[in-house]
Amino acid sequence: MKLKLPVFALVLICTLTCAQDKNPTNKENGYEVIVSDLNIPWGFTFLPDNSILITEKLGKLIHFKKGIKTEITGLPEIFAHGQGGLMDIILHPNYKDNNLVYFSYASSDDNEDGGNTTIACAKFKNNKLLDWKVLYKAKPNSNRVQHFGSRLAFDNNGHLFFSIGDRGDRDINPQDITRDCGKIYRINDDGSIPEDNPFTNISDAKKAIYSYGHRNPQGMVKHPKTGKIWTHEHGPKGGDEINIINAGKNYGWPIISYGVNYSGTKFTEITEKKGMEQPLHYWVPSIAPSGMAFINSDKYGDWNENLLVGSLRFQYLNMCTLKDGKVIKEEKLLNGLGRVRSVEQGPDGYIYVGIENLGIVKLIKK
Repeated sequence: MKLKLPVFALVLICTLTCAQDKNPTNKENGYEVIVSDLNIPWGFTFLPDNSILITEKLGKLIHFKKGIKTEITGLPEIFAHGQGGLMDIILHPNYKDNNLVYFSYASSDDNEDGGNTTIACAKFKNNKLLDWKVLYKAKPNSNRVQHFGSRLAFDNNGHLFFSIGDRGDRDINPQDITRDCGKIYRINDDGSIPEDNPFTNISDAKKAIYSYGHRNPQGMVKHPKTGKIWTHEHGPKGGDEINIINAGKNYGWPIISYGVNYSGTKFTEITEKKGMEQPLHYWVPSIAPSGMAFINSDKYGDWNENLLVGSLRFQYLNMCTLKDGKVIKEEKLLNGLGRVRSVEQGPDGYIYVGIENLGIVKLIKK
């Protein structure tokens, strides 16, 4: 007996299938599991001895060395709430000299209800974190469960960039430079504010803000050649974006967007406006991007200089081929392994990918 579906159901199925499968799957790739049995490896970074520090979103920091996982002590209390928790991790550019590790995490400090994104650093020695120092805490706290951000990257001048999402207050935070959230920030490695930050001369502005009008950036990487900071951010239903971050620029959220409300209704009628930046690339439908890295080695042949973006929603690693500042081709790698949360190029030139409920895998080109 054949089941007959109404026309609208067939259209819906076709739409969803096409939405997921519009980019071709590249079958010339495989993987090797390097670290197994991880829940949500939100971020990870390689130490000079090739061991790995890994953040688990619910509040654990793991040191993986020679096949052994050790839980690191010295973390503060983590506000594991909704999309928030222990998030990104990177090393100071001079880690070999100072042993400094930088973190983004959600905290409920200040004796206020709720929590918000916090940036901190500590020294890593003998499987312990020492001299923990908070560098920036977004305010006010909120009990909303969404849009904490948060990725970290150092530029070529030793400035620390980080992202904080709009915390679900889209009509209040992103366009107001006197408020935290919905922004990209730039600070010095000790938490002080660079004198040439774009809003230092505006009396009520948050001086650490570098750009504004962002929704929920969960990808950030320094371009290996230009040194520019690239980000991606979640749109609502449609409108995920890749952006190149420039000082003082307004990236438009929620005044302009290529997305709509999750219900399908519109919250804006425009996709561009004078004084607001256009994305380098956007996705409709949303792929729910997380993690971001450039291929910058000879390990992958003609894939070199491609951009990699994880997809939480469709569970693959999205490879973007770039030409003249545009994405001209997209392909799925590691298709169907799980929600891709984090992506890094290791010191050996290989790409490593954090996949939820699996672990960290090494990308292999067949």
